[in-house]
Amino acid sequence: MARGTVLIADDDTAIRTVLNQALARAGFSPRATGNAATLWRWVSQGEGDVVLTDVVMPDENAFDLIPRIKKLRPDLPIIVMSAQNTLMTALTATEKGAFEYLPKPFDLNEVVAVVSRALAEPSRKRQTTTSERESDELPLIGRSLPMQDIYRVLARLTQSDLTVMINGESGTGKELVARVLHDYGKRRHGPFVAINMAAIPRELIESELFGHEKGAFTGAQTRTPGRFEQAEGGTLFLDEIGDMPLEAQTRLLRVLQQGEYTTVGGRTPIKTNVRIIAATHRDLKSQIHQGLFREDLFYRLNVVPIRLPPLRERLEDVGDLVRHFLRQATREGLGQKSIESAAIERLKSHPWPGNVRELENVVRRLVALHPQDTLTTQIVEQELAGSAISPPLGGGADNGDLSESVERYLSRYFSSFGNELPPPGLYDRVIREVEKPLLSAALAATRGNQIRAAELLGLNRNTLRARIRDLNIRVFRTVEG
Repeated sequence: MARGTVLIADDDTAIRTVLNQALARAGFSPRATGNAATLWRWVSQGEGDVVLTDVVMPDENAFDLIPRIKKLRPDLPIIVMSAQNTLMTALTATEKGAFEYLPKPFDLNEVVAVVSRALAEPSRKRQTTTSERESDELPLIGRSLPMQDIYRVLARLTQSDLTVMINGESGTGKELVARVLHDYGKRRHGPFVAINMAAIPRELIESELFGHEKGAFTGAQTRTPGRFEQAEGGTLFLDEIGDMPLEAQTRLLRVLQQGEYTTVGGRTPIKTNVRIIAATHRDLKSQIHQGLFREDLFYRLNVVPIRLPPLRERLEDVGDLVRHFLRQATREGLGQKSIESAAIERLKSHPWPGNVRELENVVRRLVALHPQDTLTTQIVEQELAGSAISPPLGGGADNGDLSESVERYLSRYFSSFGNELPPPGLYDRVIREVEKPLLSAALAATRGNQIRAAELLGLNRNTLRARIRDLNIRVFRTVEG
């Protein structure tokens, strides 16, 4: 017995053929067409249990057709396929009421799974809204598979108030993701307020978040609203949440649990209606084990986790990002430039420790400092060589002095961000980069003998073993004959 009829609409004959075969093998009854008019006729006649449609067809765009289908048959699930794999495609599909968005090329097993889920899940009416931002300049750029996964998650989350935790290295675009969730969501008419925990003195964080009353502390001459009050009805973005002191964590937990807070020096609870989005580059689970972060707060914030991949995991997006930054530079009056494809390939081979932010700064320097209309591989090579970051312990100093090597590393690190200050967390970053090669070198020097390595490093043996485990260092013990 057939599991249901799937109406397929795609102007590519090959895609229609493979979808027909895959769905038929899975027990469905597929019907395929290459145009929107036939699809509309089938739907109007009451045919089909699921629609699987491409966006761009010869006679009509699916995004124009979907509202008519939803009006006629609101419970009919519509799955949208598209080779235009941008954030706007995923958002528009969701806003128009699509059940799911599938970027091309897709995995046939995933198509079958999505169709099965569309038939199995109870019908649900989706709130459809039209985005007020139809610009081609999207906040997130990239067509790689990691970014497609993020687009699909964001499309599902825009119409919800779920708390989101964004994790990613510095420079990956955590605030951009928070902006997308706000600007394309149902709170977009409310304020978006961001606060960076690492940039505020610890003793002032509670006042910054919750506000304070007149006379609450020395210098508090007037009542001052906090970020929660400023974000009322909108979104509050808590960046670098891992740097929040424990006292403030306790107060934030109360807000999440009870939906209210009190100002510093105040006694009357204040109801709040904000969506909270948090972000960090830290490993919060590790901080929980160290007693630096509350476990109950973590689970309150980590309702929907989003991991942003570093640029080195999505190098196929470098070309799109570079062209986007070049267009930005043109609009800012820095001049119009093109770039050789070989130069983009060279950029793809760079490690990008500063991620997308570093790439943007490199492109801006290339545009500003080089008069040529076309950026060549030689120009890119010259710029990357000038801004390269050498390993802290890599013998970079001519005289072999360790402190000079570290100074050179830090100088190059700061210069890689141009005129901007680098993101917070430099101390942890340097320690992270130094610690693993240092322990590995000590273990190699002692032929894997952890007792001798601990003595060499001046560490407790149990501490060394814990760090070996936490850093996933492979220990090879040499047996001398």
